[in-house]
Amino acid sequence: MPEPKKLFIKTYGCQMNVYDSERMAEALGAEGYVTTELQEEADMVLLNTCHIREKASEKLYSDLGRLRSLKAGKPDLKIGVAGCVAQAEGEEILRRMPLVDLVVGPQSYHRLPAMAKAAARGEKTVDTEFPAEDKFDHLPDRPMAKARPTAFLTVQEGCDKFCAFCVVPYTRGAEVSRPAERILTEARKLVEKGVREITLLGQNVNGYHGDDGWTLARLVRALAKIDGLDRIRYTTSHPNDMGDDLIAAHGEQPKLMPYLHLPVQSGSDRILKAMNRKHTAEAYLRLIERIRLARPDMMMSGDFIVGFPGETDADFAATMDLIRAVNYGMAYSFKYSARPGTPAAERTPVAADVADARLQELQALILDQQRAAQQAMVGREVSVLYEKPGRLAGQMGGKSDYLHAVHVMDRTAQVGEIARVRITASAPNSLTGERV
Repeated sequence: MPEPKKLFIKTYGCQMNVYDSERMAEALGAEGYVTTELQEEADMVLLNTCHIREKASEKLYSDLGRLRSLKAGKPDLKIGVAGCVAQAEGEEILRRMPLVDLVVGPQSYHRLPAMAKAAARGEKTVDTEFPAEDKFDHLPDRPMAKARPTAFLTVQEGCDKFCAFCVVPYTRGAEVSRPAERILTEARKLVEKGVREITLLGQNVNGYHGDDGWTLARLVRALAKIDGLDRIRYTTSHPNDMGDDLIAAHGEQPKLMPYLHLPVQSGSDRILKAMNRKHTAEAYLRLIERIRLARPDMMMSGDFIVGFPGETDADFAATMDLIRAVNYGMAYSFKYSARPGTPAAERTPVAADVADARLQELQALILDQQRAAQQAMVGREVSVLYEKPGRLAGQMGGKSDYLHAVHVMDRTAQVGEIARVRITASAPNSLTGERV
């Protein structure tokens, strides 16, 4: 029996890329590949790229450059580039980096087995089409040899919003939602294999619109009926698609966790219009009020871009006012950087030193709010899903309902168990608790 080929995948960026990497590994697993954590022993190295972060293309080419010596010593090594940078760059990757054997976009990775066979024959292939067939129909069942208590599950891909700073509509394509019954079938199989928490993924997940009028709220309600599935989360959402039914579901479905990531990007209506966000700061704040009316203990998370072209001191002050008004449990913040091909890329940027100073000021406020939110948990009882053993003997690590990392001394606990925990202390990025 031949030795199995070894596959090393490096995943950049978002949770959807984590999910995609798992599915790519499963697709290639059907062709005899097994995953390895050691790049040096791989027969194929696959870089699953993200185009959201700054200098994504440069980072890819830098990483490919570091693979030259590995391929020189191992000529049969196959190197592939997948994901959003692959979609954006296409043939250019092969031109700049001849050591690459295949380039595949995020909508075509179900074709990886055929591309791997072509690479074995010495053929170079590029597939960055948006195929008519549903890639999920062509992927094998998820084997999940190692039982895990949490899993990602993609329900929607692509985006039709065309925010002025964002490449997603160009790299992931138009919004497409998977049929509800296929999602439910995959969820049931995950639960059968030990999963207790599922995070539903989409570039615009709350815009989910399945067949026969399915919405994300209806999907959540159907998932909540699955025995053994105890927690449901979803990310990432757009404020304009936060409908009444979904807000109501947060108040009605105890399995839907009280943590919501709802990016706003700016608190200035002028900048929001320039970003093509199609909502105002006031509308966002009223939406937060409605969500917290339905679920008073909701922990909010968000995204912010500072230094967007044209941002003035007054615009930035409006963003800071919005952050104070919402009081986030945590948030992600970035200095604006142009993405080639997006409308904002042609505009004059804010001076780098000004943008840097604004980012530091904003992050300091967010950090204060995060620390206050964590400190407020001390003395409270929360549910913690144990995900893995901690660094200390007898310690378990997991996530609370509010997505806080929690460490608990619990010598009899098992991975996958949900325990009631009293929070006893707050550290910079985690909580400590004791089992009740």
